[in-house]
Amino acid sequence: MSDTYLPGPTPDTVRAADGRVLTAPDGWILLPPGDAALTRRAKAAGDHWVVAEKKGRKVFSRGIWTSAATVERIRADLEAERGTEGFAKKKEAGARRREKAQAEYVEDFHGAVVAFLSFHPGHAELADRLARAVTDHATPVGSGTVARTQRIPVEQRAEAAVIAWMRHRTTGYDSLTIPRVKGQRREVRRMLAQRSKELLARYRRGEAAGVDCPLQKALPIPA
Repeated sequence: MSDTYLPGPTPDTVRAADGRVLTAPDGWILLPPGDAALTRRAKAAGDHWVVAEKKGRKVFSRGIWTSAATVERIRADLEAERGTEGFAKKKEAGARRREKAQAEYVEDFHGAVVAFLSFHPGHAELADRLARAVTDHATPVGSGTVARTQRIPVEQRAEAAVIAWMRHRTTGYDSLTIPRVKGQRREVRRMLAQRSKELLARYRRGEAAGVDCPLQKALPIPA
């Protein structure tokens, strides 16, 4: 058994796709998410129920139901493995690889943002400040921003990240009261994105935006 279920009405139940409420078998526990290795091995060890919940467009894992004895056995095996010197060295090497990959991605993403902005040479300093602000916000691991997706090319991620940053920092979007009408929020975002693109176009043409420019106000003052 490895189907995916929704959380049930009580702590020891799940809800199947057809609406049936099932009670977890005797001897089973809900293993919460958080330890990927433990979850992976528990899934491979035998029968289990995957519990997940969709909120908006995102699906959140709520863990897996499986045999408590199996979980305890695997947890003990993992603790023994993780206590060895070899595991410590492997973990350290993995951390270094991830840090290097993240540093390289941050650099590549920053370059993609600068390329998307394509400001007039007279606004090169502003372009770098904006690119750095967007990159610092969008690239941290686990940030959940469009910059972390692998579904679209980095050039598209850079454009989307700039527009999103400007929507929150240079417009009144976060304080708007948007009617709960289907498509209304999307339309507001589209309108604000067009305004942001028009503002960026002025800097690409080399025009002086002035001290009242929302972009100038939103960016941190250089030290």
